[in-house]
Amino acid sequence: MISIVILNWNGSTMIEKYLPHVIQNSEGAEIVVADNASTDDSIVMLKEKFPDIRTIVLEKNWGFADGYNKAFEALEQENKAYNIPLPDYYILLNSDVRTESGWLEPLERYMNEHQDVAACQPKLLSDIAPDYFEYAGACGGYIDRYGYPYCRGRIFETVEKDLGQYDDISEILWATGACMMIRREDYWKAGGLDGRFFAHNEEIDLCWRLNIMGRKVVCIPQSKVYHLGGGTLPKGNPRKTYLNFRNNLTMLYKNLPEEELKNVMRMRTLLDYVAALQMLLLGKNWGDFKAVLKGRRDFKSWKKDFTADRKHIQASYKNRNQVKGKTTLSILWNYYIKGRKTFNVM
Repeated sequence: MISIVILNWNGSTMIEKYLPHVIQNSEGAEIVVADNASTDDSIVMLKEKFPDIRTIVLEKNWGFADGYNKAFEALEQENKAYNIPLPDYYILLNSDVRTESGWLEPLERYMNEHQDVAACQPKLLSDIAPDYFEYAGACGGYIDRYGYPYCRGRIFETVEKDLGQYDDISEILWATGACMMIRREDYWKAGGLDGRFFAHNEEIDLCWRLNIMGRKVVCIPQSKVYHLGGGTLPKGNPRKTYLNFRNNLTMLYKNLPEEELKNVMRMRTLLDYVAALQMLLLGKNWGDFKAVLKGRRDFKSWKKDFTADRKHIQASYKNRNQVKGKTTLSILWNYYIKGRKTFNVM
């Protein structure tokens, strides 16, 4: 059984536009909308236009990470109360994702046939320019030696046209939170998404923990969906910059092996301040400059809260040298100095 859970916050327009495609093309799966205390007309609209869709209303905006944790907990409590079987798989699906006929079957078939795989994603294409990959996850995610995320089909601002160049099923480090299928059992064994992150980098952190546990994450391009992107925090928003820097550093602190941690954190200190100065001097972006500094400051302040997490994760390592998708290259050096702009020339 599959439960597709769409987390919504003030996304009435997106739900109304994209939910019909999910309903039409997801035969056999349960579809649930979990509302993160929206202040728009989302709940009224759902009752009027989608009365048969199961809705979970959360009491406050928990963000993306804890929003999904709370939604899954509420769903399971309801299922147990009414003697409804718990799902085998959850699919985290953004409210601005368009599906087509047949998108679900390759994911389910592969997961059923490969019990060592904990999570997967489809090929993520742009709903605005369908011939191109979409920024948020493209054809599967990786991180470089200093913790910078990149994808097959998207490195920094360079988004490739989909020419079938990444149509092989591939092990990756992280699957996009825009459309991720995950075994229910693995989700909870890994501890779910880290609610303290609120939003950004939380799916990378979760998938990294799954890899550390010896579980696999893959991209299955035979399934494809179309993502509008942008979400509730558009690109260039200082809040988004802040969350990305704070959470990325926290993710590194939690998951990096002991022998890598000090060197990576030293280099990131240098690189983060260079990035902040570049934002200020080249883009004259005072808000993002302050966001980077605040992100680093707040990471230092709450790092102690993750000491127990780090200790537990380090003890969970199955093989420190075989975490797929965590590469030894520097994506900054390759992209900006060597001019290598695409995944297949890295």
